[in-house]
Amino acid sequence: MARSGATSFPSYRREELEAFEVLIQRYGRRIYNIAYRMAGNDADAKDLTQEAFIRIFRAFRRINPDASLESWLYRIVSNLYIDMLRRRPKVRIESLDAPVMTPKGGEIQREVPDERADPAGEVLNTQLDAGVQRALLALSPDLCAVVVLSDIEGYSYEEIGMILRVPVGTVKSRLHRARRTLQERLQHLRPQGSEG
Repeated sequence: MARSGATSFPSYRREELEAFEVLIQRYGRRIYNIAYRMAGNDADAKDLTQEAFIRIFRAFRRINPDASLESWLYRIVSNLYIDMLRRRPKVRIESLDAPVMTPKGGEIQREVPDERADPAGEVLNTQLDAGVQRALLALSPDLCAVVVLSDIEGYSYEEIGMILRVPVGTVKSRLHRARRTLQERLQHLRPQGSEG
């Protein structure tokens, strides 16, 4: 007997639960990666991934075997991300690289320890990845979603259109705008003296 106020889930047969577990094993990491690229942090990515699998679990019996399962899964994550941003109050994001202003008008540099085993070999990759992630987070959710799905996950325009439920022309337009914006924001990461 279910307790009053408890979240109710449909009862599933053992075979269905095993199939759901296979789905989590197969797609869990990719869904987390997409959520991470969109949200930009581990905590939100884990929350989005967990909420996505709760929604999938509730709708598991209604999955159309002829439909693209991947498209459906990524649509869920994209929609959850956009919903999360709409619910959240606007916050000011401050770079850890920016100096801290003292009450007397001076500046103090922040120092964040690097606990990796080989920091010298990872510095450029880390700076590039952090810069790309900051630039992605500065995009609108619609632009961020198309960049992640196209340039990171490798989906075609048609697949992205199906996932986001927008026409292919809209996908192309958003992707063009997003790439142009990213290029402008990431120009400072190019090595000195390199040409176009």
